[in-house]
Amino acid sequence: MKLAILSRNLRLYSTRRLVEAARARGHTVRVLDPLRCYMRIAPAGFALHYRGRALSGFDAVIPRIGASISFYGTAVLRQFELMGVVTASPSDAVLRARDKLRCLQLLAGAGVPMPQTVFGDNPDDTADLLAMLGDAPHVIKLNEGAQGQGVVLAEKRSAAQSVIEAFRGLYANFLVQEFIAEAEGRDLRCFVVGERVVAAMERRAVSGDFRANLHRGGSASAVRLSAAERRLALHAAAVLGLGVAGVDLLRSARGPLLLEVNASPGLEGIEAASGVDVATTIIRHVERLVRDRRGPPAKARKS
Repeated sequence: MKLAILSRNLRLYSTRRLVEAARARGHTVRVLDPLRCYMRIAPAGFALHYRGRALSGFDAVIPRIGASISFYGTAVLRQFELMGVVTASPSDAVLRARDKLRCLQLLAGAGVPMPQTVFGDNPDDTADLLAMLGDAPHVIKLNEGAQGQGVVLAEKRSAAQSVIEAFRGLYANFLVQEFIAEAEGRDLRCFVVGERVVAAMERRAVSGDFRANLHRGGSASAVRLSAAERRLALHAAAVLGLGVAGVDLLRSARGPLLLEVNASPGLEGIEAASGVDVATTIIRHVERLVRDRRGPPAKARKS
């Protein structure tokens, strides 16, 4: 199999592990910076070039597209798709997950349980917007934030209004959610590959913080998921169309709740906490997708 990995940095842990896992299984791998890819779009055919040379002959592509390059990165991924290259996470699925508002709307429409969320634009509606949500504390999140950035806990309604005013002053899009106090600064990262949750960890926030992200200094350990938590994680990834996803859940008094879905989840924390070789699991999944696309060998078809 000839595999492309879309990543801006070969030295990143996740990119490096995927390259190692693919080569260990005998595949040819090339890491491509999506911002150095450029394309021709025409009815006669699609073409991709990279650093002055045509890209061709790839069987599969794995996107490792950061939030800051979502638009261009998914355009490159889409071009690969239009050229017949297999991917576990299509460009449209990545975009659905990357937009928090759209993601939550789609998941809520599919019946996925989650914290109550409100969204509005006009400052004149802020008081009623917060009344729709209920009493503080409130969690205010930038719509395109990542790794816990742009997430603020407002203990009182007056504080929520102040943060909202500040975000609006920056012309930022944001969501406001109910605070799940009983989660106690913990969440679950469920790593979905294909139709299985292949690894899971519980993340815990540092003292004085409510965000359990490892990039914010949180810690992680292996965790056993309940059947309901596994079903929720698989359902969320399926609704968005992601074959590889990091699904984050909260344990609440009313059962597991969907926090968010990451279309490009990191491997370092989950592999260290769970002891699972997630990189090889992803490569095996991509192998199956390529085999399914190619169909059975000629002899098998004749028989």
